[in-house]
Amino acid sequence: MSTEIVVVPHTHWDREWYEPFQRFRLRLVALLDEVLDTMEREPGYHFTLDGQLACVDDYLEVRPENRDRVAALVESGRLAVGPWQILLDEFLCSGENIVRNLELGMDRADKLGGAMPVGYLPDMFGHVAQMPQILRKAGLADACVYRGVPSSVTTDAFAWVAPDGTALRTQYLPAGGYGNGAHLFHDPEGLADRAAAFVKTMREWHGPEGPLLAMYGTDHSAPVRGLPEMVAAIDARMDTLSGYIGSRYSGQYSDDVAGLPRVEGELRSHARANILPGVISIRPHLKQAMGRAERMVERYAEPMAALWSGEWPGRFLDMAWWRLVDASGHDSVTGCGVDETAQQVAARIAEAEHLGQAVRDMVTAQLAAAVPSDGVLVVNPTPGVRSGIVIVDVAGSDPLVDPSGAPVPAQPLEYAPTLLLDEEMDPATALTFIHGTELYGQHITGWSAENGVLTFTVARETSAAFDVADLRGALDGVSRVRILAEPRRTVAAMVEVPPLGHTSLRPVPRERVFGPPVPSGGLPDIRHHDSCWLGSDSATLPVRGDEEVMDNGLLRVAIAGDGTLTLIGQDGTTVTGAGRIVDGGDVGDTYNHAPPPADLIVSAPESVEVELVCSGPLVAAVDVRRTYRWPAAGDGLDGAPEVPALSRTSRTEEIVVTTRVELRAGEPYVRLHVEFDNRCTDHRVRLHVPLPVAATKSHAEGQFAVVTRGLTAEPGCGETPLPTFPASSWVAAGGVAVLLEHVTEYELVDGELALTLLRSAGYLSRNRNALRPEPAGPQLPTPGAQSRGVRSVSLALMPYEKSWGEVVPQAETFRHDLLVVPGTGDRSLDLPAPAAGLSVTGDGVVMTSLRVRDGWRELRVVALTPNDTEAVISGGIVQARHADLRGRPGESVQVKDGEVRLRLKAWEISTIQIRQL
Repeated sequence: MSTEIVVVPHTHWDREWYEPFQRFRLRLVALLDEVLDTMEREPGYHFTLDGQLACVDDYLEVRPENRDRVAALVESGRLAVGPWQILLDEFLCSGENIVRNLELGMDRADKLGGAMPVGYLPDMFGHVAQMPQILRKAGLADACVYRGVPSSVTTDAFAWVAPDGTALRTQYLPAGGYGNGAHLFHDPEGLADRAAAFVKTMREWHGPEGPLLAMYGTDHSAPVRGLPEMVAAIDARMDTLSGYIGSRYSGQYSDDVAGLPRVEGELRSHARANILPGVISIRPHLKQAMGRAERMVERYAEPMAALWSGEWPGRFLDMAWWRLVDASGHDSVTGCGVDETAQQVAARIAEAEHLGQAVRDMVTAQLAAAVPSDGVLVVNPTPGVRSGIVIVDVAGSDPLVDPSGAPVPAQPLEYAPTLLLDEEMDPATALTFIHGTELYGQHITGWSAENGVLTFTVARETSAAFDVADLRGALDGVSRVRILAEPRRTVAAMVEVPPLGHTSLRPVPRERVFGPPVPSGGLPDIRHHDSCWLGSDSATLPVRGDEEVMDNGLLRVAIAGDGTLTLIGQDGTTVTGAGRIVDGGDVGDTYNHAPPPADLIVSAPESVEVELVCSGPLVAAVDVRRTYRWPAAGDGLDGAPEVPALSRTSRTEEIVVTTRVELRAGEPYVRLHVEFDNRCTDHRVRLHVPLPVAATKSHAEGQFAVVTRGLTAEPGCGETPLPTFPASSWVAAGGVAVLLEHVTEYELVDGELALTLLRSAGYLSRNRNALRPEPAGPQLPTPGAQSRGVRSVSLALMPYEKSWGEVVPQAETFRHDLLVVPGTGDRSLDLPAPAAGLSVTGDGVVMTSLRVRDGWRELRVVALTPNDTEAVISGGIVQARHADLRGRPGESVQVKDGEVRLRLKAWEISTIQIRQL
């Protein structure tokens, strides 16, 4: 039998998209019922189930009785499942999320007979640079891709090379992608001619010899009856995708890429297929929620539980990861589905964050029990010694001290009201407000009834005995009720915290800290002021600010009359005009931005107000309020989606954009919090940051790598190749970096970084999109994708002089705030000594995960540097060993004096399992 054509029957199953998950699942169950029946009836039938275990899980939840049938087909090699849990969008989730996705899928597939040993990536909107390293370190030798492949690839296989040098054999799906054979068998008539045409086309990609891959299937497609007979009629054979690849490379080593063309880094070319880049910026609330939930689970819940919890809460964390992985689907977090789908995705992400918060709170509650209730616990989620600002809520006006008794630099920010109620009322009514000792959210510490006034004193906690029956006899003549709270204040404090560890603070009487006041020259002792800066023993300088200028010795920020900022770094690097807001039209859809032909750009505010919030010495902040008139919507010929808008409406909305500009002591970046009420539709709002030095390249962090990109994107397929790109935690160019809390779209344009704050679109896909000739999906309305309502974004701007390597550690501190938790222990307790968990240091070394696996603490780090480096891991380590990305143990690692020194290649992802004292 000829093997010129190998037919791979499959389906591409979008779990949720233009219909929500449960409606698609009904169709999935019917499809897999048919697949199982067909495969059991026809022994020669093979089927590839889209590379994702979610299809199997969703099916077996409805048909649990069919598990053994599925497992038998998987074990036979005729049904290929996995290796992914879900087909993700690689750019809209963290690198750790990608790893957990693969881990979940392969582990679950193993229970059914084994995962397909191919990194199948059929429909993702481009591919991240480190995917070859990720797949190889999970034990996979091959990848299979469709979108993003550059025009330099002229064969159906190439060597895909990760930044660390890992080269992976990669099957390319040209001439129709994962449906390149879908047309072959729709009708027996003309089958031979279609097969001959297919062979002619594919030989141009494959060469004169060897089997040709025919992917027979498409979105949500079911197997066709009579397929084995039609396959036999053209002298072809049927197999799974892994069966085809295995036969193609029979006898070759898994790392044999000799002779294959090499493609390095990320795959985001438009040359061969649309990559639909507008999904990065649509429905920004989903991207924000995903970033927030991933950080909560990855950097707070798991590491804290691994180091400080008495019992590993594995099941709770597993549930969090299931939801994060499910939400990462390429039609899920992307936001390119209908509104019902987006609502389900948002709920899933919120549950993941809630589970992470629950674990975090459980661990910190154990630690907070050792901190007196008038103090606070401070936890460091980063693996280096951290000196930073925390915002704490404490009683009274006394200075704060650390566990050594040393005073802590502090700045009061706000005082809570002490008079909570003062009204004429029947005292019997006031008694109904009391629940045990609780009154107005606090607890009763005392009461009195004098001169017709019933007065309660309340505080956050009480040790006083109280019985409402005791005061009933004292209510005669009472006609007024007053509730007085203990004085409380919100304070900014500078504190040093051990790596992945904790410390604590508490207020103590001033005399215990400074001794009695010592007036000098008739002036009060400054040490007894409410604001205390003790910077003489510290390299950190105080910050000073007013409505025009803020300066902390590392960065000077000046506010211009138009509300933009001038930033001057310590080395003199200057950014002028940063923070300009630019609003333009967008009459595209959820997949592709498309400005109207006669666009109206609004960048100048009608008015600007600046208000000082606080002036230092730890935090200085101003609110900049800029008022704009933005066009209310796109202006079409007749309002029909088939007819793209030509311009924007003359009707406008008044939009006030408020930017909180905050500079903290010790930070070389300025924090911005931008907020506005979006009452417009069909538009894009961007924040512009001019470059200090002209640049033709940008550098953006994401998914275990820093990717360098130019000013253009490769064209070729059809959609206009807009050079807009994703950045995860930061993007830098020409001497300025923008630190980010979530994946954000950016463009390097006209000497500026332009970051998308909002993109509004009213259709899932438009049949006629000016920048994309073919539809990307059904033309369905998506009013929720207009993102009306309050929109807020937090980011930071950082000038730098030498290289983007300066940005890496600053992004880590910006994204992972020190955590403050109220103490719950007895007030008689002393503050516990600071305690370190685990230290991870090294040039460019970033921790991405710390958890417990099989009694070991498993740490993952990445070398975010183009140079080889060394990670120093310390903290009472007694045993260490390497592991792969699935947690399977490898060689032992030398431990000396409680630490491990791990040599890392540039861009290497490394997993190590340790045991500590």
